[in-house]
This record gives sequence, C-alpha cells and structure tokens, in this order.
Amino acid sequence: MTGWTFHDPYWLALLALLPVLALLRRRRSVVALVVPGASEWHASGSTPAAAWPVLCAYAGLAALIVGMARPQVLKPLEDHRKTGYDFIIAIDLSTSMYAEDFQRGDSYVNRLQAIKPIISAFINERPDDRIGIVTFAGRAYTFAPLTFDHEWLRKQTARLSIGLIEDGTAIGDAIGVSLKRLAEGWKDDQKPREGAFIVLLTDGSSNKGSLDPRQAAKFAADESVAVYTIAAGAEGKVPMPIYDYAGNRTGTEMRESDIDVMLLRDIADTTGGMFFRATDQNGVADAFEQINQTAKVDFDAPPPLISHELFPIFALLGVGLLGLALYAANYRPTREQAVA
Repeated sequence: MTGWTFHDPYWLALLALLPVLALLRRRRSVVALVVPGASEWHASGSTPAAAWPVLCAYAGLAALIVGMARPQVLKPLEDHRKTGYDFIIAIDLSTSMYAEDFQRGDSYVNRLQAIKPIISAFINERPDDRIGIVTFAGRAYTFAPLTFDHEWLRKQTARLSIGLIEDGTAIGDAIGVSLKRLAEGWKDDQKPREGAFIVLLTDGSSNKGSLDPRQAAKFAADESVAVYTIAAGAEGKVPMPIYDYAGNRTGTEMRESDIDVMLLRDIADTTGGMFFRATDQNGVADAFEQINQTAKVDFDAPPPLISHELFPIFALLGVGLLGLALYAANYRPTREQAVA
C-alpha cells in the first residue's frame, strides 16, 4: 500500500503567501514583482489570453514551495515479507471414510464430506504457503503438486471422492510420496521457505503399501520435515452406507472402526510433529487450527516503507514555469509579427 508524505511540511506554509501576493498585485498601481520583468504583464493582463504568464509564475512558485517541502511517495519494501512454508496435506480416501459418524447441523455426513470444508478453510488461512495434496488408500498419489494458486487448490479439494484409489490404507507410501513432492519444491527456483511439514489425516490402520510407516517417519525426520497426524473418526461401531454395484445406496450397517492411534502418535513423535485425536468435525477443525498456529509465520509486523523523493520533479517544474513566465514577460514581437 502506497501513501504520500512531506519530509519538511513547514515549507507549505509559504503557499498561504501566494494569494496575499496576488491580492496585493491587483490593488497596487504598480505591479508587485513576482519574477523579473513581471511589470510588463500589467498592461496586457486584463485579457484572459494575456494573463497566462502571471499564472505560470504563480504555479512555478507553488511548485518550488512544494518541492522544498520534499514530497515523498512511500511504498512497502518489496520482497520483505517473510517467506512461508511448503507443506503437503495427505488425505485418506479409503472406503472407511464413508463412515457417517460426523454430525453437521442436524444430519450426519461421512468423514470426507466433513473434512473438505475444514481443509479448504485451512488452505485459505495460509496465503503465503505453497501447498500440495497427496491422496492415499491402497496406494498413494499426488492429487495436487505444490502450488501458490490456492483458489485452484480449493476447487481441487472439492473434487475429492472416495473410491478413486484401490482400497486399503498405505500410510507409509503417503508419507513417502509427500516427501518426494516437497523435495521437488526445494529444487526449483522459488525463494527459500521457512520450513516444510506434512499433515496426515487418516481414519484407519496401515495395511497396504511398499514403505513401512515408521521407516517413512525416519526419512521425514532426516529431512527435518515434521508430520502432523490426525486420527479422524470414532472408534468402535460406526454407521456405514451400503451401495450396490451400480453405486446406488441400499442401506446402512454398523461396522468396526479401527484406528491405529499408537502408530500415528509414533510418527508425530519421531518427526517432531503433533498427534491429534478427532472424533467429530469440531475435533478435526480444532486439530487444523492448532497446526495453523504452530507452523505459521507471524505477519503482524507491517513491512518497512521506502520513500521515493519527488523534489526533483517539482523543482524542475517550478523552474520551468518561472522561466516560461520570464520569457513571456520579455518577449517583444517584431513589426512583421505584430502585423501578421
């Protein structure tokens, strides 16, 4: 955000003398000298066309006075803002995310439906971060690479759906793919970041994948990447929808929800992250809010302002106008020019 200021504003008080000078000039039988030769304007200054040298003189004086006050344009220092983080949100899309144990208003929704708006809000709260999304079930895939285009990322988040990946829970692979995406971000030409971390949200226990979750956690710790784990969903019996082969819902049944809390806690401890247990939508929102406060750059302090001096512009303008007025005062047309 830019603004105007005057380094020596007391010079502006001289502007009040210009109307006084103009008033005295009109009342005197002899013209008050504004610039050398100004007396020559008196005889012909009664017509608007002949008055312009006088106006040039006053405008030139005003410009010089403003220049003496040293007008400045203040602008925030570019590239001063602190850099943000690179991080990946790894989201479980296994069929257990169909469990309808999260309440939204008066109705119950499945776990994925409940966390989508929370993730979108979390992305919206971090405008200076570069964010990506990894989805996993039986395998892990990059759903969205690291990007600063958060509007596009929120639209992609809304497209998340269960069943895109073969079923299962490959937590180790999810961490491994997330680390690869972060490593790609470190190799590009972007500005240095404050750090990197992973948010891993799951509602199950690891039962698929080629990389052991605890080994993946050690890899993350070696790269100084903290993993924040969120165990989402209630334990015990939870309502699960039943679908036929055509994708039509045919009913609901109660199934056991098995979340490996110990594993998720170990991953967080190994990497220097935090573990969160969220049994409802509010719990997930609180977990993301704590992560937001823990791993976020403080932008409370405004960036310093740099000033751009405008004195040369006003000084040149003032001298130019006074010079023009002086030239007009001393200009005498030849007989041929006068006749023409």
